[in-house]
Amino acid sequence: MALSQLVGTGSILSLQELAKEPIVAIPQSYICVDQEPPVLSGTTCLPTVPIIDMEHLVTTDNELEKLHSACKELGLFQLVNHGVSNSLVEKLKHEIEEFFKLPLEEKMKYKRRPGQVEGYGQTLLVSEDQKLDWSDKFYMMTNPISIRKPHLLPQLPPSLRDTLETYCSELQKLAMTLMRLMGKALRMDERAMEEMFEDGMQAVRMSYYPPCPQPELVVGLTPHSDATGITILLQVNEVEGFQIKKDGLWIPVSFHPNAFVVNVGDIMEIFSNGTYASIEHRAAVNSMKERMSIAMFFNSKLDAEIGPATSLITPQNPPIFKRVQMKKYVEDFFSRKLDGKAYLEEMRIKNGEANSN
Repeated sequence: MALSQLVGTGSILSLQELAKEPIVAIPQSYICVDQEPPVLSGTTCLPTVPIIDMEHLVTTDNELEKLHSACKELGLFQLVNHGVSNSLVEKLKHEIEEFFKLPLEEKMKYKRRPGQVEGYGQTLLVSEDQKLDWSDKFYMMTNPISIRKPHLLPQLPPSLRDTLETYCSELQKLAMTLMRLMGKALRMDERAMEEMFEDGMQAVRMSYYPPCPQPELVVGLTPHSDATGITILLQVNEVEGFQIKKDGLWIPVSFHPNAFVVNVGDIMEIFSNGTYASIEHRAAVNSMKERMSIAMFFNSKLDAEIGPATSLITPQNPPIFKRVQMKKYVEDFFSRKLDGKAYLEEMRIKNGEANSN
């Protein structure tokens, strides 16, 4: 497809296709000025991303305390010995790479439709001053099955569809086990996590970050915290770019072999009444190599009410977040552009503001 067709009337259908030709000038709609550069290794004392061993986590109090500390202090950890078979993970990586190799016309069968947030495409624009991410994304809801779009996951190439279905099922079980253990570490009512998150809303995002000749001028994924309970991220190829913000500094995360990166989302920060902290993160791009990743997002049930767990609220620990229905919470999230932890701050009870309950 010719560059003129890709660019069209000011919009670009596929950065992946655009990057196949020499890029003389980066389109203005992607240029992000005043970006904070990442901290270079060796220039300062960087926080260490904890590595949690799932096998130890389910059997020892020490590993549970390590998980608790990671969720409180950083909002992020790497999970090893997670029980998801390496053969399944490698097959999924292969299938994602094959998907992004498909002709653009094939991928556009899944394009995001007007007024929808799901599908294949680029940044969902909700603001005139919004910049586009340097990436192509494929986002879709996977659970509950009743809300799946029939033209998306069910119509994927069979091998990718079947592998992704198995992966979603395995990660659904893993995520629920992790959240039960988080509930145990928080000393909340043992049924609270299940009542909030069991068979909750789940989504997947496959991302392709093409190389960029001036990576310092663009961002692969806008800085934000996830509006989730937890997110489980898998790096598809060996090119890194995931960065987290801690104490005002952007820190690159190097993925441990065969590990998932798990981050606390805003819903978990709210549910824990601020004990756990969601982590602001972004994705950088590479000047020479493409990067691919797949993220699974685990949320509460659609009919749930988002707010601090009642078993954690005491006179000494009053609620610091408002309560809102999950449906409204999701609608509000998708109606605004990503902007750090601004969305979470809207949920915080301000001085003199009474809680709805």
